[in-house]
Amino acid sequence: MNTNAILQNVDHRPYPLANGPWIMKQSWHELLFAHWPIALSTLRPLIPQSLTLDTFAGECWIGVVPFYMTQVSPRGIPAMPWLSKFPELNVRTYVMVNDKPGVYFFSLDAGNPIAVAIARTLFHLPYFNASMSHQRNGDTISYRSRRTHHGAAQADFVAQYRPIAAPFHTQPGTLEYFLVERYCLYTVIKQRGRNEVYRGEIHHTPWPLQVAELESTHNTMALAAGIRLPDTPPLLHYGQLQEVLIWPLGQVT
Repeated sequence: MNTNAILQNVDHRPYPLANGPWIMKQSWHELLFAHWPIALSTLRPLIPQSLTLDTFAGECWIGVVPFYMTQVSPRGIPAMPWLSKFPELNVRTYVMVNDKPGVYFFSLDAGNPIAVAIARTLFHLPYFNASMSHQRNGDTISYRSRRTHHGAAQADFVAQYRPIAAPFHTQPGTLEYFLVERYCLYTVIKQRGRNEVYRGEIHHTPWPLQVAELESTHNTMALAAGIRLPDTPPLLHYGQLQEVLIWPLGQVT
């Protein structure tokens, strides 16, 4: 990963890079972005009041995003095989704080219990242990996930997906840009009896997306968060690779 080249590629960002040094790098492989429109009134009770739901043409969106991670390592420390490679599956929506758009995660299932424990502690995110498999055959990704985290709601995902068109880069103002060109996450942490908002900044080059198709035989990921997906086909995009730099959480004032 050429981190200097990544840091110099910033023209596509909706706001400047974070201050201070990045602390972690990750490579994301073979992602599926499956998105469904959801009414704001449906999501509002499920999101902390300190976060504003971000909408496109008046609608909120829910994303179910399976992928595979490699090179997961802190800055200056080589990636360790037993920790740096594992599948992950996110359920997310989109929020704003102080006019800065970001991602809010309902869940992040991962196939590495050590990574789950570290992420829950350091980033205060709803990570869950899961039994997961990820296999590629030609252009087709076969993906399975079953949540195994003690005390957590059952959540399963079984699907095959593949890209079906040439790569393209999103343009500002489009729905695709709204959904994927996000450069921070938000989490809410209770401290001293108050809910405090924290932001985690990230950076990567523009997403090379491809239109995708999905054959899903089981998907209860959103339902585990109390969200019933609409009975309509999702908007599907595929991302082959994204190299990502991550900054520490910082409190939003």
